[in-house]
Amino acid sequence: MEILGGPHYAVAGAGESHGPAVTTIIHGCPPGHRIRRTEVQPYLDRRRPGGNKHGTPRNEKDKVVFLSGLYRDDVDLLLTGSRLSVDVDGATFETEGYEDGFTTGEPIAAIVLSTSKKSGDYTQFTGPGGEVRPGHTDLVKYHQSKGFVDIRGGGRSSYRSTISDVIGGSVARIVLKQMFGVEILSSITQVGTLKATSRLSESIGASNPSAETIADYQTKLDANEIPTIDAAFADQASELIKETRKRGDSLGAAVEVVAVNVPPLLGQPLYQSLKVRLMGALGGLNAVQSCEIGAGVAVIERVGSENNDPIRRDGYRSNTHGGLLGGITTGNPLVARVGFKPTSTINLPQESVTKDLREIEFELAKGRHDPCVGVRAGVTLESRMAIELLNALLAYQGSAHAGDAIKLF
Repeated sequence: MEILGGPHYAVAGAGESHGPAVTTIIHGCPPGHRIRRTEVQPYLDRRRPGGNKHGTPRNEKDKVVFLSGLYRDDVDLLLTGSRLSVDVDGATFETEGYEDGFTTGEPIAAIVLSTSKKSGDYTQFTGPGGEVRPGHTDLVKYHQSKGFVDIRGGGRSSYRSTISDVIGGSVARIVLKQMFGVEILSSITQVGTLKATSRLSESIGASNPSAETIADYQTKLDANEIPTIDAAFADQASELIKETRKRGDSLGAAVEVVAVNVPPLLGQPLYQSLKVRLMGALGGLNAVQSCEIGAGVAVIERVGSENNDPIRRDGYRSNTHGGLLGGITTGNPLVARVGFKPTSTINLPQESVTKDLREIEFELAKGRHDPCVGVRAGVTLESRMAIELLNALLAYQGSAHAGDAIKLF
């Protein structure tokens, strides 16, 4: 079974790239938290194809409809807005989705329809003689499924499947903000060989910023063509992505994710270490090839006296550790940096094989893809971090510390 998070807060999803819909079920959300559909939708808008001009030309609206797990006594407010309509056997059935309600503690279900599909673009990948895209899951998925695999747009391996990550993560981050004021931001720090000179983690430092400062960071991120706080880098990276797309090629990217106002003492020291959980959740996302916590690989070249964070009675003076020590949160900003490979689907000739291993010179016939998948990835990384944080928080509250104030300094 594939789930994100768990066992306390878990997200399960179903749906393929060109299927009729992506469905999501959220387990373990505590009761009493107000969820508005209009609060979740902006996160999906950031993720959706067509939402950024440097992403795929596929244009999906990705409107979410909630189907269970929310309630309020004012049913008119609960049901205002979303409607679903299906035609089956010549009959039309309609119902209302949940728009604004409070979590009940029961599973939350949601659906997002897929309406911009060009399934005919993928006929070159059909059957045992179907061609294999280098770097893609075509070959391994075909043989793993004994040939019974949905080849349209990558099927379940498509980035479209991360709709469930974002819905589950959006609910988690709303709950975390309501409980502790937790905010999660992300910023692109590198595209290809081009590196940003300003980083979110360096700007934030070791202390948790004010709500006004967080809002200022988000304004800067929203103002640029690609989501980064470095405006000059954003302009240069945008041009690089445009040039690379014209050549039919793709680029890798690095994305930094930072959570602030994270409660201390969450996580376990070893096998359920929050570091293990986060590196698995972030590092396991489509196209990710690396995941670092805190200063990451830079610590290799340091000596201990340079790397250790000084401590005083009111907290840590620096944040090399990135908010985690021994897999347990310290209360400092939680920092992760994730590296994405170049998008596998490109428009240049490559050596490859068919699914029955006949060698070919591969050329993509049709298809739509992101020239740099990192451009749309930030919100999904934020969502996965939120899921793991809420799961760790609920584990702490359900442990021997139940009822204790979560405090370190």
